[in-house]
Amino acid sequence: MEEKISYLRNKVNMSKHKVLDLCVKAGMGHVSSAYSCAEILCVLYYSVMNIRPDEPDYENRDRFIMSKNHASIMQYPILADMGFIKPEELDDFLSPEGSMFGSHSKLAIPGVDFAGGSLGLGIGVAAGIAYAAKSDKKDYKIYCLLGDGELYEGSVWESVMFASHNNLSNLVAIVDRNKLAITDYTENMLRLESIIEKWKAFGWEVISCNGHDIRQLLDVFERAENRKSDTPLVIIADTEKGKGIDFIEGKLNWHGAAPKKEQVESAYNSLEKEVKSYE
Repeated sequence: MEEKISYLRNKVNMSKHKVLDLCVKAGMGHVSSAYSCAEILCVLYYSVMNIRPDEPDYENRDRFIMSKNHASIMQYPILADMGFIKPEELDDFLSPEGSMFGSHSKLAIPGVDFAGGSLGLGIGVAAGIAYAAKSDKKDYKIYCLLGDGELYEGSVWESVMFASHNNLSNLVAIVDRNKLAITDYTENMLRLESIIEKWKAFGWEVISCNGHDIRQLLDVFERAENRKSDTPLVIIADTEKGKGIDFIEGKLNWHGAAPKKEQVESAYNSLEKEVKSYE
């Protein structure tokens, strides 16, 4: 277990550094949103999901739906590292000449199952895929990552009702609970708590964990894989927006912004401190 945790922590560090590289070069990008879900994505891609880099459209693969699609940049270095795409292709991120790598993902990217934009759509797509898989008696799972600010969308709760009504036990939602939306903290804007009780009231099984703790994430995803239930599952992952860069962590006004020129060195130094804190 310790070896696996160390391996996954190295993948998180690699992905965070690459995301920062890309956003600094482009002068923009959703660094803070990507960093709150870095551990979640690395655990899913490297340890949980049944996927094949050499066969991206493998029929019985697990599906991943990035509903908080503005954080898609965290998928890109992972997909490159796993062999879905060539690492050098990432250099075109947000290129003015055109690129398949934008702030939001595109289906042209091998390994991507959902191209998003407006929030509130991904969970509906995930529920539809889960419903089709259940109807066809397929045993793959569908994982859907939502932002907590996304829970203000009514379409989310319509899909949540649909999933529980149809007993979509093959659907696992993960809420990136970083408590920050674009302009303010969620509990200042419109109170979301108790999120756990809300999802339970809609007929879902609920597990909560620290979304930056790899050991806890491995445990909850193992429980998700082995559970015997007719209900869909949601994992409420407590996170911090911008985790790893001290002057961004949990701070307002960093949504969609990259560190400015005079802040870049400090950002990289902060990431190095985070690496050492896990040694």
